[in-house]
Amino acid sequence: MSKVLQHKILILDFGSQYSQLIARRVREAGVYCELQAYDWLDEKIRAFSPDGIILSGGPESVHLENTPKIAKVIFDLKCPILGICYGMQALAHQLGGKVEPSGKREYGHAKITVTTTNKLFHEDFSILDVWMSHGDKVVELPKGFKVIASTSNAPIAAMMDETRQYYGLQFHPEVTHTSEGQTLIERFLFEICQVKPTWTPINIIEQLVEEIKTQVGDEKVLLGLSGGVDSAVAAALVHRAIGKQLYCVFVDNGLLRLNEPEQVMTTFAEHMGMNVTKADAATVFYEALQGICDPELKRKAIGKTFIEIFEKEAAKFTQVKWLAQGTIYPDVIESAGAQSGKAHVIKSHHNVGGLPDHMQLALCEPLRMLFKDEVRKIGLALGLPEKLVMRHPFPGPGLGVRILGEVKPDHVNILRQADAIFIETLHEFDYYHKVNQAFVVFLPVKAVGVMGDARCYEYVVALRAVETTDFMTARWAQLPYDLLAQASNRIINEIPGIARVTYDISSKPPATIEWE
Repeated sequence: MSKVLQHKILILDFGSQYSQLIARRVREAGVYCELQAYDWLDEKIRAFSPDGIILSGGPESVHLENTPKIAKVIFDLKCPILGICYGMQALAHQLGGKVEPSGKREYGHAKITVTTTNKLFHEDFSILDVWMSHGDKVVELPKGFKVIASTSNAPIAAMMDETRQYYGLQFHPEVTHTSEGQTLIERFLFEICQVKPTWTPINIIEQLVEEIKTQVGDEKVLLGLSGGVDSAVAAALVHRAIGKQLYCVFVDNGLLRLNEPEQVMTTFAEHMGMNVTKADAATVFYEALQGICDPELKRKAIGKTFIEIFEKEAAKFTQVKWLAQGTIYPDVIESAGAQSGKAHVIKSHHNVGGLPDHMQLALCEPLRMLFKDEVRKIGLALGLPEKLVMRHPFPGPGLGVRILGEVKPDHVNILRQADAIFIETLHEFDYYHKVNQAFVVFLPVKAVGVMGDARCYEYVVALRAVETTDFMTARWAQLPYDLLAQASNRIINEIPGIARVTYDISSKPPATIEWE
């Protein structure tokens, strides 16, 4: 992505839970960046040729044996460096300073006092609320550095070497808890690294279209269209690049939202004029899920069945050479597919590394380096309907992981209707875009109810709505009682088989957003 997007920032991950957040903040500032493991190969770092480097935090101590180190090549590049938390400690330790365990671990909110104005801290900054998470602290500065901020517990809360343009922050500017955190990141980018905000939807589209054309030439491309945001944007982007060379296969797995199959065909086949083949495979998926209750086994069964159906449909397109997928950057990071392999696999993604070897199709993944919010912006710029692009996230396995226990057709039908009513109610009360994700979960338990003066014994569903900025943490949404009451009344009155509606008031952590 070097033609249009000339400026690049490299973020080296030392194991921080906030590493993805750093990358998102840089991208939000309009600057392209990549997140790579701290021990990324020297030749790849040189080839990337960053305009600036950010060293993330991490759980280790610089004093431990085999502790992560900053590679020598980083200093050889002679570009600006910003060390955050562990990144600052490693910077200090390796350049001759001294780091010691803190007598009092700092975790959570803290106030820093800016002691020296500089390019990083604006002259208006004097005291800032920040977010700390550290057990060690820098106690002696390396040669050439000076203190630029402090706290009562950490006299060296920020440091700089203006000559080499090396900066260190003991706190985390990337989290929303740090006031002016985005401003600090942008000052590092624009004042210190001197980069330009060229990472815009129009530039991204132009660059990606050129890359797709160069990659596939005049060969034919196959894409599995799911109806979700990622595959929809990937389809629109590839179609913009190569038109009728793209063939889409839409597999209706029977686990989609109400009327979603019809909406997919209308949007892409009719309105956008794409080549779309629809495979009605609900029965096959239900059979594959019989007797399976474990969430991860359900994901794998759904992924395996999808591949089998997709292969069968793909065989009809004998001249296709490429498979396009809607893989996005968090998929890649979470599946440890392109990094060092040190990251834990959080959940299975059947669009990352899931292509059978015998299909012998080359991969085209135009969204692979984009975050979800960037994908949405590109989708809108490509002319996709806002209603589709701005939908809440929907899991790849669909309703299969919003039904606890075994997936049965009648349970799917009940859940599909209940979910549609909840979403309709959120829209009616103008709350859909005030929450970041909302859905209904089907519980495989029954409860007693009274309907028409008669006792009934029917299923329970749970409503879930959360507010979040990054999906790494989330709090349950405090929806109005009138909204909840209307959703509950409609669900119970309009859907046979439901006797009780509950509302999930668990935050993340300790709970996850999805139930499975």
